Amino acid sequence: MMNEQSPIVLSWYVTRQCHGVTLKSFLREQKNLSRKLLAEIKFQGGGLFVNGKEVTVKETIYEDDHIEVTLPPEIISKKIMKADLPLEVIYEDDHLLVVNKPSGLVTIPTHDVNEPSLAGAVLQHYENNGWGATFHAVNRLDRDTTGIVIIAKHRYAHEVLAMQQRAGKLEREYIAVVHGIIPWQFGSVHAPIARKPTSIIERVVSEKGQHAVTHFETIASHHHYSMVKLRLETGRTHQIRVHMAWLGYPLVGDTLYGSRSSEKRRTLLHSYKAEFYHPFTGEHHCYSAPLPPRYATLFK
Repeated sequence: MMNEQSPIVLSWYVTRQCHGVTLKSFLREQKNLSRKLLAEIKFQGGGLFVNGKEVTVKETIYEDDHIEVTLPPEIISKKIMKADLPLEVIYEDDHLLVVNKPSGLVTIPTHDVNEPSLAGAVLQHYENNGWGATFHAVNRLDRDTTGIVIIAKHRYAHEVLAMQQRAGKLEREYIAVVHGIIPWQFGSVHAPIARKPTSIIERVVSEKGQHAVTHFETIASHHHYSMVKLRLETGRTHQIRVHMAWLGYPLVGDTLYGSRSSEKRRTLLHSYKAEFYHPFTGEHHCYSAPLPPRYATLFK
């Protein structure tokens, strides 16, 4: 069974710099509304208003005009099992939600395994607060990875944040614990990543792969471990895990790219910082999530 998302109405006042432009130009060029989403709004009808009057995208707008755009309703799939789990909310408003994901929880369940997930916890959170929204993850973390996940509450917010991500304006930093003492304080890995031919999950460094760049800084070393801060220029699947293993310093607890022995520890990778511009207001936002306590135990 499925139900629809609550109506989302976006509202702006026209500034002097947009005086005399068409509504289409305002929405596409100033507010970064995608061509596809704008076409859907036009098709549904009753979605574009200027000063309370329904208009078309050809309408000329003027300073101080009030623009209202109603987004097409989205279908909320019941295939994602809602989960009444603790949710650590870092920030929330009508457009986005930033949470600190715990270890051991998938971001989104696979099609064939409907298990408790961050998506399910977020949908339950929405329901508890009377918000009918679907789940739009701007970034996803692996099951063991902890830290910041940015979630858009509607398609427009998702599109704007995804565009920032492609343009390098949405910055994320990670902290990881790896095996071995890294001899460099700073370094970068420029190595393309491709799917391993014999696996649907595993990735490898390959000349035929997609461009991938990871920058790192060694911030601590102790016994046989190093703690590193990492910043991604690209966002390939398992990028940090693949690059650090390829460099010779696999993540602690990573049995896919490191030791095949069954380590009891979970992969020590934490999404600790995110910076971006708010998809609606354009204001700069920066959030961080504290390291889980188990990271410190390896450096006592």
